[in-house]
Amino acid sequence: MKFKYCRIQGKELAANTRTGKGIFSMLNQMVTNGVMDEEDIGLFKEIDSWFAEELPWPPQCKRQESVICYFKMENTEMMMKMVNPLLWLLERYKHPYYVVYTNFPGEIVYEDEYQIVVKVDENVVIEDLQSNWSPED
Repeated sequence: MKFKYCRIQGKELAANTRTGKGIFSMLNQMVTNGVMDEEDIGLFKEIDSWFAEELPWPPQCKRQESVICYFKMENTEMMMKMVNPLLWLLERYKHPYYVVYTNFPGEIVYEDEYQIVVKVDENVVIEDLQSNWSPED
């Protein structure tokens, strides 16, 4: 199966979306928390600067709306080459992450050549497994 979109996210939840933090948020938090050594911080900042120059900054992200970003698979060859060292940093510091591939990301509110931004679905239902449980089960 061929997927249209890709997102790299962590286990920790972003405050404004209540979904897994994206790769840049995870790494920024690691820098803030003093987890990485100076050389690795330099690598991250260099790559982060490249992305800031090459990708438009979506207005929804600037306003910290409840949105998440995905890379477009069709145009991401160069970006994924730049992401690989970031994945290496996560691995180096044993920071768990997931690579999410999808064709159905949700309602797209922004799109450019390399990425999409989607609204976080406020109506996600998390099944409560405990509610149907009884001592007799």
